[in-house]
Amino acid sequence: MSNQVFMLPDLGEGLAEADIAEWHVKVGDVVTIDQIVVEVETAKAAVDVPIPFAGTVIELHGKDGDTVKVGTPLITVSGGDSVDAVVSANHERYREEERAGSGNVLIGYGTSEDAPRRRRRTSSSVRVISPIVRKLAFDNDIDLTTISGSGAGGVITRADVEAGSNTVTETETSHVGDQRIPIKGLRKVVADKLSTSRREIPDATTWVDVDATELLAARAEINKSLPDSDKISLMALLARLTTAALAQYPELNSSVDTARGEIVRHARLHLGIAAQTPRGLVVPVIRNADNLSTVELAQALRVTTDLARDGKLEPARLTGGTFTLNNYGVFGVDGSTPIINHPEAAILGIGRIIDKPWVVNGELTVRKVTQISLSFDHRVCDGGEAGGFLRLFGDYIENPIRILGRL
Repeated sequence: MSNQVFMLPDLGEGLAEADIAEWHVKVGDVVTIDQIVVEVETAKAAVDVPIPFAGTVIELHGKDGDTVKVGTPLITVSGGDSVDAVVSANHERYREEERAGSGNVLIGYGTSEDAPRRRRRTSSSVRVISPIVRKLAFDNDIDLTTISGSGAGGVITRADVEAGSNTVTETETSHVGDQRIPIKGLRKVVADKLSTSRREIPDATTWVDVDATELLAARAEINKSLPDSDKISLMALLARLTTAALAQYPELNSSVDTARGEIVRHARLHLGIAAQTPRGLVVPVIRNADNLSTVELAQALRVTTDLARDGKLEPARLTGGTFTLNNYGVFGVDGSTPIINHPEAAILGIGRIIDKPWVVNGELTVRKVTQISLSFDHRVCDGGEAGGFLRLFGDYIENPIRILGRL
């Protein structure tokens, strides 16, 4: 039987590449249909990739840490079931999983059979076969005509370009020992999104200090009557107050359609929660947060953030937010001017809660004080609406029982 090449499949959500996190097989292993052969890390999640046919592994097209483009070879096997038979048999099953809402569907398996390839003649004397090598050279501003190929027939390999990159680095800088960290994966997506936000959104930020003493007391009182599985975190309570304030200022639950010159005011609130994870900053989304009770919101928040920190959230649950809540107080800071999560129109930030002198009924006392801030898209609303929303949210923090009793 002929060799069969399994291409990196389309992982959905418009992702064009993935990093190889860990191979689960090696050359010489026998694989079966739907066996997990590799874990890849996309910009949004870690994904286990199953192979859609069986055979003996004869080549792994990349090593741990390599970046692989969608539609390029991932693994080659020989023998086993035919490609056409397996793809035909599995196609409907994958479509059924997709219709059922499975988070593990890999769309569009890109298998192909090895076939003789006609090599084009070019006028260039540079011998480069791999597009990855060309991209690496381009990203590092390396002239391939200056590189000597160590591959068969003088072909320039990735190692040749990396060696050239190191030479350029040492020549251009005198800082021996500098570390260069590629901007890729999740970090690249975050960087691109934040750059887009700063480039496209005319943002402004407003902030205010508020007394959170009663909020902490209310949370403690509420949790006394709840079982451990239903106890409400401070973040969940803040999220609930956010939904209440947005109900009074729906213009902040919006986005701007620049192509059509329209402000889109969203009918539902899909609340993004900024979360720091071992893989970097992610913003998992709790859909229809405005329809959830305080306990339901707490449970959804707990499950969602745990999955995000473990890298187990499917990409679909990391997109589609309409407003973001960011608790930067967990990092021990008082204030921030958070960057809006494009294409949303606003992001609400919460600083640390600390003891501070505060005037209550004309007398100085010590209270639990926090700073809250709102960065907003000035195309969507003016300072009056933004300040009104932030002041209302602050009032809810200072007098939580009054509003919670109506929720």
